[in-house]
Order: sequence, then structure tokens, then C-alpha cells
Amino acid sequence: MEVGFLGLGIMGKAMSMNLLKHGFKVTVWNRTLSKCDELVEHGASVGETPAAVVKKCKYTIAMLSDPAAALSVVFEKDGVLEAICGGKGYIDMSTVDAETSTKINEAITAKGGSFLEAPVSGSKKPAEDGQLVILAAGEKALYDEAIPAFDVMGKKSFFLGPVGNGAKMKLVVNMIMGSMMNAFSEGLELADKSGLDPQTLLGVLDLAAIANPMFRLKGPTMIQGNYSPAFPLKHQQKDMRLALALGDENAISMPVAAAANEAFKKARGLGLGDLDFSAVHETVKPLKPASS
Repeated sequence: MEVGFLGLGIMGKAMSMNLLKHGFKVTVWNRTLSKCDELVEHGASVGETPAAVVKKCKYTIAMLSDPAAALSVVFEKDGVLEAICGGKGYIDMSTVDAETSTKINEAITAKGGSFLEAPVSGSKKPAEDGQLVILAAGEKALYDEAIPAFDVMGKKSFFLGPVGNGAKMKLVVNMIMGSMMNAFSEGLELADKSGLDPQTLLGVLDLAAIANPMFRLKGPTMIQGNYSPAFPLKHQQKDMRLALALGDENAISMPVAAAANEAFKKARGLGLGDLDFSAVHETVKPLKPASS
């Protein structure tokens, strides 16, 4: 099976590498073409533009940073829309809002192509291990055809119906995750400043009803102050913002998510946007006194 892959950031690189390791023929593109070099060493081909990738491949997957990037790759010069046609499928695995997915879907299908949105739950390590959760919506026939690729990149795929539902589900999941990360950060700091061992707190949480993989994975590195990016904080804040907009559309009061969003914005203001989203922990630490 030959697929195109647009976007080789933290997630896209890992996902396309898994496809290569499992025997897929992959043609890659990234705005900074030098990011393609490592994939080429593992057998990938390079497309000079998104249109060139779509022209070559029956199926093209995109994993881009935000709605603006997702739209530009489709609509700008040498973009997906210039080459999409009947018999070709476009699968956008970026985390965007439903409005963006709908706009892309309408443009792709107007040219005779088929479209699937398929954002994922999971960050760098699950992407590397092929353990993502795929939240797909759109053309069911394309979903069925994409299952072999999804099975390599993820541990479970869900088909959620019409375009927009995948985007909405991903935003709900990431809104919950971002809110949890803020509560977790406050708990670690409260334990520490109350004279408790944060490592012992992690042990207690892991045996409690609220045990979860995120606490288990992120807790030890947060205690060390190590925020090597698996999921950049700036992207988590973007997802919180989009989730809050979805709440506005549906008249849902979301005070916990709104407070979490403010904490992520504060972290971005402190210059932590490119670190892991767990770096929001730094916002609850007391300010260090200025040196005299």
C-alpha cells in the first residue's frame, strides 16, 4: 500500500516511520524539506509539494500543527486541492476544529476526492509505538480502506460518523486532559509544600481510583522539572481554546476548562510554549526571589 504523508513534526515523523517499518511505500513532504532526510534513510520518497504527493499517491495523510497549517496545505499554491481528484483519498489527522474539517471536506469532495478526518489521542511515545487512538469521521469507504494504515499507527480506531465528529471528540478528550494536568500540577506542588514526598503521592495515586497512564508517565519527569516535548504546550493551549469555542457554540459552561486554559496561556507567556504541556506545572510554583 502506497501512502503520502504531509507534516513531519513530532507526531508525523513517528507515524510515517511506523508505516515504513511495516512495509508501506511512503512519500513524504514537510515545509522544511530537510526534515524528510531521516525518513528517506528508511526508504521514503520525497514530494516537492503537497500537490506532488497527492498526484503520486492514492491515499494522502496529513499531520499538521493547527487549523491554519491544515488549511494552507490544502488551499495554497501547489496544495492538495490542485491534485486531488476522483479515486484519491485525503486523510487529515491534525487536531483542528469542526469548521476547519468541514471546509476541507467540502473542497476535497467538490473535486471528486474522498475525505476523512482522523485526529489521534496520544503523543510522541504512543506515536512511536503505534499505540495511538484514532478518532475518524467522514467517508466510511475511505475509513475501511485506511484500516491497514490505522492498524499500524494506532491500537484502536473509532468511526464517529459525519465530518466534524472526529474533531469534536478530539477537542473534548484534550480539554479533559488539559484540565487534569492542571489539577495534577497543583496537587504535586501542594504535596511538596505541605511537607509530603511527591514521589509517594505518585505511588498513592497509582493505586487509587484515579490512577491513569498520564500521571504515571508525566509525574516523575514533572518532579524533576524535565519537560522534554512529547506534546508541546502551545498545541495543548490551542486545543483548550478550540474546546472552549465548542462550548460556546453549545452554551456549555466550562469554568474548569477556562481556568486551565488561562494557566496554559500564562505558561506560554513565560516562554514555555515549545516545552511539553506538563510544563504548566511551572505556573503553580512560587516565584523565586530576585537576587540582590
